[in-house]
Amino acid sequence: MLVAAAVCPCPPLLVPEVAAGAAPELDAARAACTDALGVLAASRPDRLVVVGPADSAGPVVYPQGARGPFRGFGVDVDVYLGADSGDAGGTDLPHGLAVGAWLLGRTGWTDAPVEGVGVGEELPAEHCAAVGRDIAAASGRTALLVLGDASACRTLKAPGYLDERAAPFDAEAGRALGTADPAALAALDVALARELKASGRAPWQVLAGAAEGTDLAGTLLYEDAPYGVGYVAATWS
Repeated sequence: MLVAAAVCPCPPLLVPEVAAGAAPELDAARAACTDALGVLAASRPDRLVVVGPADSAGPVVYPQGARGPFRGFGVDVDVYLGADSGDAGGTDLPHGLAVGAWLLGRTGWTDAPVEGVGVGEELPAEHCAAVGRDIAAASGRTALLVLGDASACRTLKAPGYLDERAAPFDAEAGRALGTADPAALAALDVALARELKASGRAPWQVLAGAAEGTDLAGTLLYEDAPYGVGYVAATWS
């Protein structure tokens, strides 16, 4: 049963060592993520599932202790999913889930066992929903930490350049996330999300599937587009 969810953006720039001199520019986003994780802890879950973007369609499951390296971004920083040090071999976390692991480590998460699930932009909406339903169907109280960004096309200097469709897409996604509207998340256009480089589409639609039949209320904690990329933080509880 899904009892709570936190939605957070996942740019590597959230990690101060990666952002370096630009780190203060995302202080508000970091604070919102901390507040969101506080809502998860208050829900007293039996387990936490961290859902984030992956390079392959997936779903790909990562165990507690999986490593999230940031060396590809020029810093000698490793984080571990729900653990101070890694004892799980296998594939490293993709960067979105690594940011989630960093957020958990930053807040000292010890409230419940953790596992990760990666889903990619090629995974259809109905498959994402099925992944979410499977997560929520497990016994006990389940909380989700859902990582993903909105469009990367909000300005001329954005990674995907300016696309006039980006702001309306982000507005609808932000409204759905801030009001805990699973139906609106499920209806997000997969092809448009891909064109707008919105890495959060698939993880958000996993959340939509997990939240089916619940009556969770949403709270929008943060919404902005620094660097031309849409970032949203919200809670469902």
